[in-house]
Amino acid sequence: MFMDIFSSFDDNNQVFMSLYMLMWIFSLMTIVLFSSSYWVMLPRWSSIISIFKDTVSSQIFRSYGINMGGFINIVTGLFLFLIVMNLSGLIPYVFSPTSHLAISLSLGLPFWLSLIMSAVIYNPSSVVAGLLPMGAPAPLNPFLVIIETVSIMVRPITLSVRLTANMSAGHIVLTLIGNYLTTSLFLSSVFSMLLLLAIQILYTIFEFGISLIQAYIFCLLITLYSDEHPH
Repeated sequence: MFMDIFSSFDDNNQVFMSLYMLMWIFSLMTIVLFSSSYWVMLPRWSSIISIFKDTVSSQIFRSYGINMGGFINIVTGLFLFLIVMNLSGLIPYVFSPTSHLAISLSLGLPFWLSLIMSAVIYNPSSVVAGLLPMGAPAPLNPFLVIIETVSIMVRPITLSVRLTANMSAGHIVLTLIGNYLTTSLFLSSVFSMLLLLAIQILYTIFEFGISLIQAYIFCLLITLYSDEHPH
């Protein structure tokens, strides 16, 4: 029995007849049925990699990051890594890396810092000029520079916290629904049990989408940060 709601992230916790594996089987069966037409295409692995790479490449091609050598390969690798980590966290009793701030911050901070350092080394005057918007009133210049500096400094924090919060919230909701479903097997009616079962299946499928979307948003924001790199 969980001591608190965040105990669901402890892989040593065991719940009697939790049926987590049953929920996964039902959810995976639903996803396979809806996507069965795609999986007959060969080669499957290269097709999957091409989809992810084309998705990230289409965004980078619209930004200044296309002029930075190797940037597209790094962001594509990060996109695939985040997808695998986010999806692996949905497996019952499996450690969820991206639901912990230390992991997310270790991914966001180096990318943000590398873009800042590259911009300062490449064209420091352009970086300093970017702290002050064009046409700003002279009396407000010191305050605008401070505000812009703070907004740039908090980027890695917001980038990491967004990913962590979304993944953690989804896992907590799945845990709560699973606990109520386990209780309904013994105390509730058949209708309540089937209703909770349907909610659990649909929310698990929803979490699959959230895992993909959060990985895309993480890489999208890093790509947008590259637009401020000096030309």
